[in-house]
Amino acid sequence: MNTSLGQFNPLAIAFFFLFVAISLGITYWAAKRTTTTSHFYAAGGNITGLQNGLALAGDFMSAASFLGIAGLVALNGFDGLIYSIGFLVGWPIVMFLIAEPLRNLGKYTFADVVAYRLRQTPVRIAAAIGTLAVITFYLIAQMVGAGNLIKLLFGIDYDLAVLIVGGVMLAYVIFGGMIATTWVQIIKAILLLGGTVLLSIMVLAKFGMNPLALFDAAAVKYKASVLGPGKLVSDPWNAISLGMSLMFGTAGLPHILMRFYTVPDAKTARNSVTYATAFIGFFYLLTFILGFGAMVLVGQADIIKIDKGGNMAAPMLAEVLGGNAFLGFIAAVSFATILAVVAGLTLSGAAALSHDLWVNVVRGGHANDSEQFKVARGATLLLGILAIILGIVFKGQNVAYMVGLAFAIAASANFPALILSMLWRRFTTNGAVASMLVGTILALVLIYLSPAIQIDVLKHSDAIFPLKNPGLITIPLSFIVGIVVSLLAPERLAQQKFAEVEHQIHMGPVAEDILPS
Repeated sequence: MNTSLGQFNPLAIAFFFLFVAISLGITYWAAKRTTTTSHFYAAGGNITGLQNGLALAGDFMSAASFLGIAGLVALNGFDGLIYSIGFLVGWPIVMFLIAEPLRNLGKYTFADVVAYRLRQTPVRIAAAIGTLAVITFYLIAQMVGAGNLIKLLFGIDYDLAVLIVGGVMLAYVIFGGMIATTWVQIIKAILLLGGTVLLSIMVLAKFGMNPLALFDAAAVKYKASVLGPGKLVSDPWNAISLGMSLMFGTAGLPHILMRFYTVPDAKTARNSVTYATAFIGFFYLLTFILGFGAMVLVGQADIIKIDKGGNMAAPMLAEVLGGNAFLGFIAAVSFATILAVVAGLTLSGAAALSHDLWVNVVRGGHANDSEQFKVARGATLLLGILAIILGIVFKGQNVAYMVGLAFAIAASANFPALILSMLWRRFTTNGAVASMLVGTILALVLIYLSPAIQIDVLKHSDAIFPLKNPGLITIPLSFIVGIVVSLLAPERLAQQKFAEVEHQIHMGPVAEDILPS
């Protein structure tokens, strides 16, 4: 296949600049409305259920979803769908266990909920460590995807491409805050859903609008094994471990949890999850049509030639079906996808550094608005520089896979402490800190010892830890550590405040306590 990817493509660049111009216009509009810390972190709590549902979908449908899963399916067949299924089934957990209590108990970050009846300083430090570990891995995935994309659009060097993306994102998040982020996520969700539907229809049109004919063509071209399991996840332990990480990780992702503070009340938070689940479920149904379409119409050899992780399968498919103009549109949508997710990630990281660490730990809860603003923007700048460095170091990794590792840390570090703090009376400060630190550190250590780093990155012949994803070990252990440490050293004050937590989870905060600025 002769592709124009990697060559100068004026149409693609025009779409790209159009989106950047729109997002900067939104940022300019939002910057004038971002006058308090509440606006910066939570858009003033004025987002509706449908708007937040679209923004949640925009925040969640990342480069991993669009570029990564399409690539995994194109190269591995149906096994690539384990990511789609895993990402999606986490949402009922968010719906029934997380959304309402989180909105009723917190202010800006999930650490507000964990620390509600516990000692603030140790809990917030541990929560910030977990949050920043998750965000770091997630940012690697987004920056690698963005670097590849800009490199292919402009035909420029990968490292410079990562620098450009980091620069655009920073300009945009520092000034626009959560209001700009929300609207860019909404526009991006609509563009991504529209682009995916259009691409799927164009694929199916080649096969008489019959998905089965598409699968048959894949089986003829690459043997029937592409329709069965075992090409990507070959043993049950790896499958269970990955599944657990994706399922429980969704309920521990800081940038997703943060979106529940942008709505006025718990009912709207629940409604927004319903909308988000519908949009995301529909999108994931289409990813395997894109993946198999790329496998049959583009070919695995050509996909690997352009990007060995398979991340460019969807843009290459767009070029085959719709020429340069459609490639330009899909590439701009992919960039919009990355920009919106990176914005959400950077904001939640800035909230952990400024709201959790600076305001509540260093300043003991006594910091005025302008001071919080400055710290939040400084934290954003630090995270942006970190994202650029990591994007360059991890060049060539499959983005869906890197996000799988981020989910493992979120499921191990954040999810157990969040659930236990809301549902178990005897949970203590020491239990929370131990659970979050053990979850974070053990997940990071096991990821380093796993085949993902030892064999794929460091090129060693074997790995010390056999599982590619550590969730099977780290999630149960994080729960066990939290429970055992809490039972060994009870905390009377935390138990006494549990009745207040229970009441507020169900009834919501007193009116004047909702989102103080």
